[in-house]
Amino acid sequence: MPSLIAIVGRPIRAGRIRGWPQVEAAGVPRTYIGALRRAGGREAILYPEAWETGDLLDRFDGVVLIGGGDVGAERYGGTGHEHMYGVHPGRDDVELAIVHAAIERSVPLLAICRGMQVLNVALGGSLDPHLPDREGLLAHSSRGQDHVMHDVRIAPGSRIAEAMGAERANVASTHHQAIEKLGEGLVATGWSADGVLEAAEHEEGWAVAVQWHPERTAAGDPTQQGLFDELVRRSSQPASSW
Repeated sequence: MPSLIAIVGRPIRAGRIRGWPQVEAAGVPRTYIGALRRAGGREAILYPEAWETGDLLDRFDGVVLIGGGDVGAERYGGTGHEHMYGVHPGRDDVELAIVHAAIERSVPLLAICRGMQVLNVALGGSLDPHLPDREGLLAHSSRGQDHVMHDVRIAPGSRIAEAMGAERANVASTHHQAIEKLGEGLVATGWSADGVLEAAEHEEGWAVAVQWHPERTAAGDPTQQGLFDELVRRSSQPASSW
């Protein structure tokens, strides 16, 4: 049986999809699903509202936390910012709980963009609310474009470097926030040339996070597809064999 990977859907506000009732919905970009299926896994999309994450997570072999809106600033003691967007308390609730459940149960976890920020906040870390406020940084996003490309350096011997089969990569980036203080148990393992933290992983189990979007280029870039391949490989094995 293919590994079954849980993905919390991104909220879609009421009225956004023509012909649907005036109610909120949730969805997942097909690029994530394609990357998981190329790796031999299958997806299960979860609605972004609170439920008993522990017992439910026992039904899945792995988890992907995808990109999307910002984590509520109150979750990490922040004050917010005028450029924050897409805050959804229900999604924050369920994804923060999933992080704790996945780590406690040694369920493999791949956290992408917002997902990396959720992982960090769940473990007591904080976020820089708006990178463009800092001078001298690379462009990490661009209005009017799906993403920008820039290089990242990955720590040798890290789980992420092993999954990607590389210590340097050109990545698709679209984020205006990033990790400020690293959460408990996390290790910094990737950086852009301007020093922004681009990758981190938990010191136990297989919980890895990247600030960029590997799913956007994975179809043509084996280094990015490797993150999904390794997630599915780990998900198909007992944690004791890692």
